[in-house]
Parts: sequence; C-alpha cells; structure tokens
Amino acid sequence: MEQLTTSIDVLFILLGAILVLFMHAGFAFLEVGTVQHKNQVNALVKIMSDLGVSTVAYFFIGYGMAYGVFLGLNLDGALTQAMTERSGYDLVKFFFLMTFAAAIPAIVSGGIAERAKFYPQLAATFFIVAFIYPFFEGIAWNGNLGVQAYLEATYGAGFHDFAGSVVVHGVGGWIALIAILLLGARHGRYDKEGRIKQAHPPSSIPFLALGAWILTVGWFGFNVMSAQKIEGIQGLVAMNSLMAMVGGILAATFLGNKDPGFVHNGPLAGLVAICAGSDVVSPLGALAIGAIAGALFVKAFVWTQQKLKVDDVLGVWALHGLCGVWGAIAVGIFGTEALGGLGGVAIESQIVGTLMGVSVAVVGSVIVYGLIKKFVGLRLTQEEEYNGADLSLHRIHANPPRDDF
Repeated sequence: MEQLTTSIDVLFILLGAILVLFMHAGFAFLEVGTVQHKNQVNALVKIMSDLGVSTVAYFFIGYGMAYGVFLGLNLDGALTQAMTERSGYDLVKFFFLMTFAAAIPAIVSGGIAERAKFYPQLAATFFIVAFIYPFFEGIAWNGNLGVQAYLEATYGAGFHDFAGSVVVHGVGGWIALIAILLLGARHGRYDKEGRIKQAHPPSSIPFLALGAWILTVGWFGFNVMSAQKIEGIQGLVAMNSLMAMVGGILAATFLGNKDPGFVHNGPLAGLVAICAGSDVVSPLGALAIGAIAGALFVKAFVWTQQKLKVDDVLGVWALHGLCGVWGAIAVGIFGTEALGGLGGVAIESQIVGTLMGVSVAVVGSVIVYGLIKKFVGLRLTQEEEYNGADLSLHRIHANPPRDDF
C-alpha cells in the first residue's frame, strides 16, 4: 500500500509539472500576440531557450540553494539516492519546482521584449534562476535563515504563500521592472514631451488569446498540484482558482472597456493574486481578490505606460509584480476566519514576507542586470531594433515568403 501511495504521489506531481511546463507555451504565445510582427520569432525562441538555461541553472545550483539538495552535483549522493528511492519522487518534485523557477525569466521576457539582446538575457536568466529566485524560495518554502520561525514566534503565523503569488510572480514582476528601467523604452515609444508617440498595438489578438487560455488552464496545475502529494490535494484550491479567475475577467472586461488585451490578461491577474491564499480563503473571498487584481492590472498598466513612462511591453510589473503583492497581502485579510477564511494567517507576516520578496528581487535584479549592462550591454542597436529582433538576431521572419517556383 505504501508503494502504491508513493507511485500515486509521483504521478500527481508529474501531472502538475507537465501542466506548468505547458504554461510556458502560454507565456510564449501571449508575448507573440502582443509584440510587433517583426519580433514574434524572437519571443518564441527566448521562451524556449530560457527554459533550457533555467533547467541547468536550477539543477546544478538553484534547487540546492533553496532546499539543500544539490542533485546536479550529486553532493552526498543526493542524485543517486533520488534515482533509487520512492519511485523517483524527488526527481519529479525537482521537475515540478523547476517549472516554477523557469517562469521567472518567462515573466521578465514579456517586459523587455522587442529591444533586448539575446545572449546577455540568457546570462541574466542563469543568474536569476541559480541564485536570486531560489534565495527567497528557500526562505519562504523551506524555512531557510529562520525567517519563517521568527515570523511565527512574533506574529503567531509564518508568511503564507501556498503557490507563489510573491515567491514566483511577485519576484518575477519586480525583477522585470528593474530590467525594463535599465533597458530603457523602445525607440520612438515616447516623444520629447513624454507622450506616447507610437502605440505598438498587438500583432495578433488570436495568439494573445491563445496564450492567455493556455496559461489559464495550466494554472490549475500550478495551484492545485502545489500540495505536492496526493494527501494534500484540496478541491478548495481549484474552486478558489476558478473564482479568482472569473473575478479578474469581469473586472478587466468592464474597467478595460472590452479591450481584448485587458480581457485576456484579466484572468491571469486574478490567478496571480489567488496563488498565495488559494488554500485558506473562501470562494467568495477568492472572487473579491480576483476582481481587485483585475482592476489593479488595468489601472496600473495604463498608469505605468502613460504616467510613469515605463515601457513594459506586456505589463508584467502590473500583472505579476503588483497583483502578486496584492495576493500575498490579501491572505492576511481574506484568510482570516472573520472573513470566511480558514485562519492561521497573520497580516503582519504577510507584509513582512512580501517586502522581503520584493527587496530580494529588486536588489538581485539591480546587481545582475546592472553588471550585464555595464560590461556587455543589454539592448539591441537602434538599427537592429528598427529591423526587428527576428531578422537582426534569428535571420528569419515569423512568416517567411513562400517560394512557389
């Protein structure tokens, strides 16, 4: 019976890993549909290449930093043990958590689209996934440095982030913000008075919508399978994910005036926000969390582009950075028994944990992208950007001319 339970756990977390892996196709098509046609190939290649670099970085360094198990280096026989015990459960657990880690550069990719160099960004991906992300991941999910123990002793509960509103999305969004600021706006985006000069509308609404749908479906693996074992699975997590998704859709639809970009990012905003508390809030609370996240995304995206003059192509800081922060703090509000939640949370711990995650992301991103900018440069030349990353970097269009002769 024990062997059967172990095998079911392996299958459970493997299915979750596959679903989250498929989300990377969603990241790719969301970016493909949003960028200009001359940068579509670059979007696809970046997401795929980032996944490869992320896997290597996390296998050899990142997973060990977070959980003390250096599989790639086989320290203390860790890899050999994982290969031979519990039907390889620890190996598929790595696979599952790696897909989370790889989401960080996929998030960043959308913010810096259309003007970033290729190999310098891959180098940044390596350092982010090997060092920055796992540093905070270990603090939040493995109790590293005693931070969780301190919060629990001080406020009665630790920092609660069940599926990564801050650990994954918040960190990714704030890393992206620094990269965007260091990179600078696309040429011609703003005029001398700071007004938007070129709107750069999405190149393909169908691709954008496809990306959003893939992400939405995969997110149920992202959230539900974060239990990591079959005994921890909760229907509540699935229901809350659904309600937050719907809340985000409705808020973005009405506040975004039916704009397809807002409508299809609305469910993603709700899902980002519900990750943290999907196991402790009520479905009504989840609906409210998602609706607020959807509204926050619409307003923050417009504010970022028009007022702050931050050229965040996919709005990843608004979507992942701000909605992630909101989701983590919302746990301390809607997770309380007074508002229908299951309790066991503390607003103080949620604030402290959130600020810590944002700080790690910002400081780490300043170091990584700052050094890369100083020594090798971050962005394409003006001519390369004008021609498009597809031709400049990959020497092919998304839809090459046909040779019918």
